[in-house]
Amino acid sequence: MPNQAKIETVKKIKDDLDASDAIWIVDNRGLTVKQAEDLRARIRALGASYKVYKNSLTEFALADLEFPSIGEVLEGPSAFVFVSGDPVASAKTLKVFAKENEKLKIKGGYLNKEIMTADQVRAIADLPSREELIAKLIGTIRSPLAGVVQVLNGPASQLVRVLGAISEKAA
Repeated sequence: MPNQAKIETVKKIKDDLDASDAIWIVDNRGLTVKQAEDLRARIRALGASYKVYKNSLTEFALADLEFPSIGEVLEGPSAFVFVSGDPVASAKTLKVFAKENEKLKIKGGYLNKEIMTADQVRAIADLPSREELIAKLIGTIRSPLAGVVQVLNGPASQLVRVLGAISEKAA
């Protein structure tokens, strides 16, 4: 019979899962308290949260919400990064932090309820950020428009030059 504390914890996990577009799972074994707090602060600055839950309770919450089973990823110590919004920024942060602190291992996760392997999470981290993609899109749209403006402006500027030459010749 589950006790009330475990029921409350599963409810909290389910709330975190429901509110997330992506969930990254990491092995934080060996991180010092200072390193864990540093990672937590970096994640929080992105609007995401870094939490540690028991794997067994997380498995119950995942099953209740009909997430596909992630299997071996939930073996051993696990910490969870719950992301609502842009998943690329948090994946980049985890990848950078893992390079700085070899103790942190990316184990995998979920993106829109689809299972992601550790390699896929690292591949997401290599994608350009949302802001970079928007800037590229605007540049792509703007470039042909600038060309159209120049083409449309060509005859009018030629007419102005011809009229200017005629007025200089008449004077």
